[in-house]
Amino acid sequence: MKKDKAIILMAMGQILVWAGLFYVFPALLLKWEHSLGWSRADLTAAITLAVFASAFTSPFVGRLIDKGKGPQLMAGSACLGGISLFGVSLITELWQFYLAWGLIGITLAGCLYEPCFALVTRARGARAKQAIILITLIAGFAGAISFPMAHTLAETWDWRTAVRVFAVVVIFTASPLLWISASLLEKTGIHRAIVPKTYEILRQPFMASGVFWLLATGFAFAALLHGVALHHLLPILADRGIHQDVAVVAAAFIGPMQVAGRLAMMAAERHVSNNGIAISCFVVMGCSVLLLIGAGTTPALLVGFVILFGGGYGVVSIIRPVIARDILGQDNFGAKSGALAMLYLTGSASAPFLGSLVWNIGGYQLVLPGLLLLALSGLVLYLLADKFATRPKFLSE
Repeated sequence: MKKDKAIILMAMGQILVWAGLFYVFPALLLKWEHSLGWSRADLTAAITLAVFASAFTSPFVGRLIDKGKGPQLMAGSACLGGISLFGVSLITELWQFYLAWGLIGITLAGCLYEPCFALVTRARGARAKQAIILITLIAGFAGAISFPMAHTLAETWDWRTAVRVFAVVVIFTASPLLWISASLLEKTGIHRAIVPKTYEILRQPFMASGVFWLLATGFAFAALLHGVALHHLLPILADRGIHQDVAVVAAAFIGPMQVAGRLAMMAAERHVSNNGIAISCFVVMGCSVLLLIGAGTTPALLVGFVILFGGGYGVVSIIRPVIARDILGQDNFGAKSGALAMLYLTGSASAPFLGSLVWNIGGYQLVLPGLLLLALSGLVLYLLADKFATRPKFLSE
């Protein structure tokens, strides 16, 4: 246990910042809509702004980690994120809501998985994979904390009190945990991860490859599907006639199912190829949408949705870099991974707001088939990328 003290503390910090700075948004979306009177599109535009801000800040964050500033970066980002979250509890105007979430988005780039994994890789080198898996297994329970806690606090007092509690936990618990764990990791750092600058990524030769764009778009569709379903889950379930308490429990179990999916992948990876695992992710997420559509008439299907949706996406986050290496090759992989991440984050960032726009047009009766189409399209694009991977020149011409 002593040997992994830094990793355990980092995982505890991660579960709290994910719960407090990310999952709190979908957990309180309906409360904000009912209390503030703003449209769903107006509200979800805020989390879209936050994720875009995080994506654009990420390259700068990577360079700070390379300079050995990981502890200050992660702890400071969590603290500033908590302060900004406390500001959300004070808002009365929509522009204030956007400002607070824009600031939170900038801090997300410095305290969630990306800087965490970069820091762990610096410290553990070839042994980083097991440490990263352990962190994701523990932090995967963030949603199980955030949804029921936000619901209980908001029902007992109000949503502003709920936000303040989350903010205090992030500032006074998550931030110190990240400082201690990151400091321990930095002291044992043995590798220097290279994070390419944004303009360097965009002019790499592989960016002209059709295989790259097929793969990147396929996984971006998976991110879009997940983002829409997650941030709109409580409204979707309310629209399906699912009781609010049941909906909160269902949302809370998505995180544990992500953990279960990762454990299942670890158990099966000796018997199933990386390609088979990637295909199954798209298929499983598509099947989960079918179950969600049917939950309106058969509520028991909600159990299957939670298992498949959580498990499928939980595997995507781990298999994505592995597949990228298999299809795009090892050479210059840092730049390739960075470019894929930018497009993936774009899909994730766009999801909440795009979901609201589609909902405005045709309700969730239109959104849900759209999610199914995303799963199918993502699968087709991935299969094409895999098919042409051995002859990328064909697609580049």
